[in-house]
Amino acid sequence: MNLMFQILVSIVLILSIVRFLRNAWPVRSLSYIEACDVRELADQTLAMKMLDVRDAVDYEKDSIRGSINISLGRLAYVWQHCLSPDDPVLILAGSYYKRNKAARILYKQGFRKLYAVNGDFLGNKRTLSEISVKGCCEG
Repeated sequence: MNLMFQILVSIVLILSIVRFLRNAWPVRSLSYIEACDVRELADQTLAMKMLDVRDAVDYEKDSIRGSINISLGRLAYVWQHCLSPDDPVLILAGSYYKRNKAARILYKQGFRKLYAVNGDFLGNKRTLSEISVKGCCEG
């Protein structure tokens, strides 16, 4: 009985460590940029889309003009309605964990041009709102 408990605790501990490392590990194809550099990137790519992965309630309260809202829980299922793997995507999220999770979901779907703003993107709302990006259904 005691041996079985030690094995179970060891398995739970190992799984917890693996999960932590997976979430903390950098995501391939995700580049962090400063808010002041987003305009230059958008001008270079011309087809960049801003993806806000916060919940709809938070998005309605405070959003960036031109951004697309697909909450993190729905992203794996509905991304194809507004995004294409060829699009460069700027991920807007409330935390490092959520940015990485969104990037992992998109990477698995074939996205290779993924970007995220360093720090709090809402603190740079004015700068980001002035950038011309493609909306959800613009081709």
